[in-house]
Amino acid sequence: MGIKQKSVTKPLKMKRSIKQNVRYIEKNWQLYVVFLLPALALTILFKYIPMGGVLIAFEDFNVIDGVFGSPWVGVEYFKRFLSSPDFLKYLMNTLKLSVYGLLWGFPVPIILALLLNRIRRTGIKKKIQLLIYAPNFISVIVLCGMVRMFLSPIGPVNQVLGTDINWMTMPEAFRTIYIASGIWQGAGWASIMYTAALSNASKDLEEAALVDGANILQQIWYVELPAIKNIIVIQFILQAGNIMSIGFEKAYALQTDMNLPASEILSTYVYRIGLLNGDYGYSTAVGLFNSVVNVILLLLVNGVVKRLNEGEGI
Repeated sequence: MGIKQKSVTKPLKMKRSIKQNVRYIEKNWQLYVVFLLPALALTILFKYIPMGGVLIAFEDFNVIDGVFGSPWVGVEYFKRFLSSPDFLKYLMNTLKLSVYGLLWGFPVPIILALLLNRIRRTGIKKKIQLLIYAPNFISVIVLCGMVRMFLSPIGPVNQVLGTDINWMTMPEAFRTIYIASGIWQGAGWASIMYTAALSNASKDLEEAALVDGANILQQIWYVELPAIKNIIVIQFILQAGNIMSIGFEKAYALQTDMNLPASEILSTYVYRIGLLNGDYGYSTAVGLFNSVVNVILLLLVNGVVKRLNEGEGI
């Protein structure tokens, strides 16, 4: 009887709490409106209203006629882009930078977090964290200026190697420069979440592993990695879903006339066609194509991770 009473009283308490919350909201709805209205207005103004600009991708857009007055061309711009001889080149450049950046850059924050977790002296650990977090606060343009300076013919890299190569003019070196500089800038900051999750790892399991004679690699594999498994999965899905969303600023700032075969990606192409050449409809179509590919990749990656992770996903 006692068990039945407990099972009955729990739903009753939940119903009462829900009713009380509803009554409280009805009584103080003005407060909710005051607090939610600014955020809702900003979201609508800067997120939903600009979505109307997607129509430009299907129009022969004219600034004077506006979005609703410009003539309709349908999917003409998409056909033009997909049949362009440069389509595959720009798409492959974008995918190579993203995929290689994900493959090389994604494990680095995890490795950093695991290494930091092995440091027991708090003072040394904080100093190392300060050093690896600092590059994240350097702006992209300053970072690109530093890269250009270091890799110039008279820069430190060439002085150490005893050469006078201008690395920024070499298409085959652009991807390595882009990915390596990105890892150096963002890996330390990206490791914060993993470090925080590792601090909550079970101490009992760690002690049990030590008693059983587990070495460092076994401790990492059986104790520490399971503690951050969910965060790794979520971060991988989010990063894989943004494969086509390469930042325009860095690619453009590292771009030269000589490395264009490797550095011209979809975002820089949209900038050049849309803003420099004034072909707004065509550039909007390319940008929309980019976004659609991103959504498809996000759904595919999430589906694959669900199956690999025993049905777990986001």
